Amino acid sequence: MIDIDATTIFDKVGQEIAVSDWLEITQARIDQFAEATGDRQWIHVDPVRAAAETPFKSTIAHGFLTLSLLSTLIRESIQFTGLRMAINCGLNRVRFVSPVPAGSRIRGRITPQMVSRVTDGGIQVTWQVTIELEHGEKPACVAEWIVRYYPA
Repeated sequence: MIDIDATTIFDKVGQEIAVSDWLEITQARIDQFAEATGDRQWIHVDPVRAAAETPFKSTIAHGFLTLSLLSTLIRESIQFTGLRMAINCGLNRVRFVSPVPAGSRIRGRITPQMVSRVTDGGIQVTWQVTIELEHGEKPACVAEWIVRYYPA
């Protein structure tokens, strides 16, 4: 885990600053996401049918499940010091490049792409996050995520 504060993040723009630990995407996690969102499409929740009818030979995680794990991957990789709160401001670009089969593992490669001070006293960071799939030829997801941080 890397420690970052408001003064040092400006010096890290364009540099990969963290790589998260691997995170297993279990069928239970996929099922819980399906229940929470109402997206129970069979490619996510029916292992028997997915094994028989998809080229993946297993269920796959929802793209939005993979995307929702951005905060977990960053939080477990980077410790922000001197902060009161962080606010998710949205996304600029997201691409789901490869499916994430149930039972596979992902991790995030994290780079601050742009950092700026905002008028309400915060610091806004646009993160470039590449979510890798273990043993995958291509990433699972590539996203530009905007987060605003407020000092304590």
